[in-house]
Amino acid sequence: MGKKVSSFLFAFLFMGVEAFVFALLLMGSPALAQNQTAVCYNCPPEWAGWGSQLELIKTETGITVPMDNKNSGQSVSQLIAEKNNPVADVSYLGISFAINAIREEVITTYKGKGWESVPANLKDPDGYWVTIHSGSLGLMINVDALEGKPIPKSWKDLLDPQYKGLVGFLDPGSAFVGYVGAVAINEALGGNLDNFDPAINFFKELKKNDPIIPMQTSYARVLSGEIPILLDYDFNAYRAKFTDKANVDFVIPAEGSIMVPYVMTLVKNAPHEANGKAVIDFVLSDKGQKLWAENYLRPVHIEAMTPEIAKFFLPDSEYKKVGTVDYAKMAEAQKAFTERYLAEVQ
Repeated sequence: MGKKVSSFLFAFLFMGVEAFVFALLLMGSPALAQNQTAVCYNCPPEWAGWGSQLELIKTETGITVPMDNKNSGQSVSQLIAEKNNPVADVSYLGISFAINAIREEVITTYKGKGWESVPANLKDPDGYWVTIHSGSLGLMINVDALEGKPIPKSWKDLLDPQYKGLVGFLDPGSAFVGYVGAVAINEALGGNLDNFDPAINFFKELKKNDPIIPMQTSYARVLSGEIPILLDYDFNAYRAKFTDKANVDFVIPAEGSIMVPYVMTLVKNAPHEANGKAVIDFVLSDKGQKLWAENYLRPVHIEAMTPEIAKFFLPDSEYKKVGTVDYAKMAEAQKAFTERYLAEVQ
């Protein structure tokens, strides 16, 4: 013991502070081992419970994951720009962006802890992406901000002039939730992934009603009443209603909607690859999945969805209006839709 202490003092006196710290790292100092980082693109604290999840990751693993407010499109664009010198270790993406990221060769495969128990249709067979939770798209409505106007019950209701300036949706050309809204509307109004005419026509009509089109997650703007009606997921509306105690309703439009997975990916040549893998492992762990459920998301490990949590959701009869699509085809169709949206609507 005495020799070890003497060695430490010798290192401190004759190697200098920086070298001494380096020596501690080489010897596996537990205190310094906790000072680790993993960079995640698109982990915004005000979205999908990421704020509390990042805190839990730090507590349970010792890995600090800085908050990041990019959306899915911005994240993939950044990964492409940094392809030869990656900054991020992991990314959280809407499913279609993850599929497109494979084509851009900016993410790599990882089949970590919990991967095997994820349903086959909710993960890439080679391990490029894995679903961590899902959400159903609908209308998040600040009832007070409507100032007595009726709560809209359908997509077509949003075209009514009484909602002029009251409807918001994230940019469909960049944010994944914006594209999901376009797909949901398109499917509900008779279109399909080969024909986006219904959605394009809908957004043209909605433009006459002066919609609000933010680029980033707009949870706080709904709570403040700045955006009274937002095309958004059920989990954000339930959080507003039951956690933040706002007078918020969630409506699944009468014509129908869709459910979509959100996934995690490991960045190719990640600078902190081991830490990135640990983050993916954690969000698929029992503790990570439980926290998603507590934030009103449908965890990919369904056993985390307890009856106590399920009671906060709309009844199953409402969710019968929510369907799925071919997510690979949805990814393939995204570029053509975006180009058409930019040319004909924006």
